[in-house]
Parts: sequence; structure tokens; C-alpha cells
Amino acid sequence: MSELACETDWRQRILIGGFAPATLHDWPGRQTATIFLRGCPWRCAYCHNPQLQRRGREPGLCWADIEARLNDPRSALEGVVFSGGEACVDRHLPDAIAAVAAMGFRVGLHTNGAYPDRLAAILPLLDWVGFDLKTDYDHYDTLTGVPGSGARASESARLVVASGVEHEFRLTWHHSIMTEEAALLAGHFAHHLGARRFVLQQFRPEGLRPDAQPGVSDVPMHLIAALAALFEDFALRRELCGLAEPLACVPERIPNENTDRSAITSAPADDQSRPFDQH
Repeated sequence: MSELACETDWRQRILIGGFAPATLHDWPGRQTATIFLRGCPWRCAYCHNPQLQRRGREPGLCWADIEARLNDPRSALEGVVFSGGEACVDRHLPDAIAAVAAMGFRVGLHTNGAYPDRLAAILPLLDWVGFDLKTDYDHYDTLTGVPGSGARASESARLVVASGVEHEFRLTWHHSIMTEEAALLAGHFAHHLGARRFVLQQFRPEGLRPDAQPGVSDVPMHLIAALAALFEDFALRRELCGLAEPLACVPERIPNENTDRSAITSAPADDQSRPFDQH
């Protein structure tokens, strides 16, 4: 391969921040491997993978090592999940999805919906989506630290449901993160869209920065009951999914590719960008 080809090959440029070779938590009902990509435009205080928020030149896993692990004949994997960070931040995600699918794996995605245009482009390539609702519409910008994030999450959520791809919407609750009213508004939004499965996740402290430890907060039983009444397929999740634990494999060269924040600076102007207010 020429030097120029090496420079432009997506396998050399995709920024990988972690790899879980086998997990039962990241795609419910399946044993999967999870590939964590670097970068996220949002800064949620309770993020359990804060080390993956930034892009840049930090060492990460090499794609060749991941391919070798996925090709292990002893593997009993039923699929591969792309997570993060926010996996859609990496422009090479479609190439990686295609490569994994070509190996015979079903492909899942964890997303917060920050990049609806990119999500729309890859939905036809996916077999499952885990969509992370953060809160109700009015509190999105405060929670993520980014103006317009609620509108972008709303658009992405609509795309997921409309695509017909198997999915779950999940919401992590802690009394210091959101009110019960906000959690119910988020649940009603997912119900209004026609979400097939909704998961209320109990807050877990694993992976958080030392200065972001809000303490224990049990989910109120009446909140569980109110959300469960909205969905035929509802679950309360107490285990943590999507936790990145990087392995030691450093590629020879990782290019400096900064997070693209331009895609999240403006919100759609139409009235449908505020659906979290609907019951």
C-alpha cells in the first residue's frame, strides 16, 4: 500500500478508545463485543466514559487488533456494538460498520442522537440501536452543556423509530440529575414516538470522574410504575452497560482529528423540535 493510501485509509484514521471482547449487557439478549470510539460533543456531568469525550492523539486500540479478536474461531459472539463517547462523531463509522457486517456479525449502535444526519445515513446498516435519552426537552441544554442538543436528540429519536430498526430507549435517573417530572416527560416523548422498548436505568457510579460522584439514589417505585404503564416492553436496569475499559494495543500512528462541533451548534427551527413537552 502506498504512503498516500495509508494516510487516507479509514483503518488508520478511526479513533478507538476501548474494546470489550465479550459482554451480555451492551445489546440485551445477545453476547457481543463492543467497540468504543473516541469523541463526544456533549459534556454530561454523569458520563461514565469521560476519558472518551475528547478526540486527539491519545493512544487507542488499533483496528487490526480488533479484527483479529473478532475473527477468533473460539468466539461465541452474536453481534458487535459501536459505542463511545458518541460513535457517530467519527466519520469513519460507516466503513467500520460495513467491515464488521462483512465478517458476518449483526451490528448494534449506542447513540445519544447528537448527529441526526450521520445517524440517518447509517440506520439502514444497523440491526439494533440503543438510544440514550438524557432528560426532558427543556433541560437538555443544561445537562449536556451544548445549546440545541434537545432538538438534535429529538430529531434522532424520530429517525430511529421511523426506520423500523430494532431499538430500546433508555433513561438514567438520579434525583440530582433530573426531577421525576422530567423523567416522565422523557418517557411520554418516547411513548408518543412509538418506541418499542423503554428501559429506566438506575444510576451507577462506575467510570465517573472523582468530582462527579452524586451518591446513591434509588429509583422511586411510583416513577417505575408510571413509566412501566406507558410501554408493553419496559425494564428496570440496575447493571451498567457501555462501560469502556481500554486494552493495551497502541497503533503506530493516530492522526489529529478534532471533534466536529459544527453539526450541533444550531437547532431545527420548526415547532416539532419541542416534542418532549407532549404527554
